[in-house]
Amino acid sequence: MAASVTVAVVDDHPVVIEGVRTWIGQDAAARVRIVSAGPDLDAAVHGAGRQADVILLDLELEGRLMIDAIAGLADGGRRVIVFSQHSGEEMVRAALDAGAIAYVTKQEGPRHLVDAIVATAHDRPAVPPAMAGVMVADQRPRLAPQERTALLLWFQSRSKAAVAERMGIRETTVKQYIDRARIKYGQVGRHAAGKAALLARAIEDGLVRPDEIDDF
Repeated sequence: MAASVTVAVVDDHPVVIEGVRTWIGQDAAARVRIVSAGPDLDAAVHGAGRQADVILLDLELEGRLMIDAIAGLADGGRRVIVFSQHSGEEMVRAALDAGAIAYVTKQEGPRHLVDAIVATAHDRPAVPPAMAGVMVADQRPRLAPQERTALLLWFQSRSKAAVAERMGIRETTVKQYIDRARIKYGQVGRHAAGKAALLARAIEDGLVRPDEIDDF
């Protein structure tokens, strides 16, 4: 049996955390294991959850929206799923724009949550119901700034190592940014398996102009 994926749960409502534990425990295949749970984001980043495959983050902690925190986590290479009571398209778009890979509402049930965690951990597209309407309405993927930068530099470079040097980050982080951009294209039904396909999509969406690319 394949190893379970790991998740750090960040929520300031104990009843929600217990609900997540129950939902994950109901998965017959035992695909997910919680390694950190509580209201402290720092524990998910630097403590018990530092190696977690996915961070499951409430959009609002102690009355504060976590949009900036999502952006910081995404910039650091972490896979973030937002788990929230808010289902409005504006909130969903804000979280995805900040770098969240998926958005699950607390009303959507265990199957959508567990499936999203597993897909995200394996860098596969996940489109829970809260995201579906946003994706249908907007066929352009919502790339975070670092994802867009990594794509552009990759199109202008021969290797991810060169991109890493120019961005001042690790090559593995560059790969994560590019993989996430590819996943987000898949989420809107515009799959791009290779570099040439991603370049074509980026040109279609105005993320890059043909004259910016010399020889990719």
